[in-house]
Amino acid sequence: MSIFVGSGVALVTPFDENNQVNYKKLGELLEYHVENKTDAIIISGTTGEASTMTESERLNVIKFTVDKIAKRIPVIAGTGSNSTEIAVEFSKKVEVLGVDGLLVVTPYYNKGNERGIYGHYKEIAESVELPIILYNVPGRTGVNLSVSLVKELAKFKNIVAIKEASGNISYAAEIARQVPELDIYSGNDDMTVPILSLGGKGVISVSANIIPEVIHNMVMSFLNGDSKEACRLQLGYNELSNGMFIETNPVPVKEAMNYLGYEVGGCRLPLGEMYPENIEKLHSIIDRHEVKKWK
Repeated sequence: MSIFVGSGVALVTPFDENNQVNYKKLGELLEYHVENKTDAIIISGTTGEASTMTESERLNVIKFTVDKIAKRIPVIAGTGSNSTEIAVEFSKKVEVLGVDGLLVVTPYYNKGNERGIYGHYKEIAESVELPIILYNVPGRTGVNLSVSLVKELAKFKNIVAIKEASGNISYAAEIARQVPELDIYSGNDDMTVPILSLGGKGVISVSANIIPEVIHNMVMSFLNGDSKEACRLQLGYNELSNGMFIETNPVPVKEAMNYLGYEVGGCRLPLGEMYPENIEKLHSIIDRHEVKKWK
């Protein structure tokens, strides 16, 4: 059984004027996503700026999310690290909080060899009972999971899915062909329908922060047999989705949310403010697509 089917939002972490977690706003965002058809919450990931948060902040945010969602939709927590020991210990701490799954990015910076990466995931998988989603994002980590390695990792009973964000549709097709037991989630908004056409189960989406119902409808249209409508939504919103990456994620999506009245604060360094010319471009894209403002 899949952890989720449909649109999982890679949720931002809202900060207040002192750059601390804004739990009131986080609660509002979580309710907003339940109300607007988001199918799963992905918390404490790249878009959530987990890399600049302390362990206690991450644990508190995850616990708050689990309690607020109260099993209405799945909650998946990012627990990856480039230290195997840290990833194992953090995954164990998160497991007891009541999340429905873990998203574990390939160890970054170290550029581990295949035996090392296999060992990394093996230790994490054997330390928890929760289902695990592998996260392949070579643009950020410097490492691409080979198809043969994914095939080996899929033999662990709780490694059940992969978030595929390489941007290489041929690679995704080989995962689908050679590792059919593994669920595939698109990690790129602009490739959601192509991934679904290969048997994918959905998307872990940045754009869902501002257009949750659109992303849900895109996935469900395809899965319910209306590929024409799914393609219409995919192509119609690609410009907006690509705008979320005009600079490093999550800088643009937070700027977009603030422009729309969400009041989620800025990003923590080393992520700085957007360049004025890119802010102008992003705002014009949002206006052109008539994105609904915060309630």
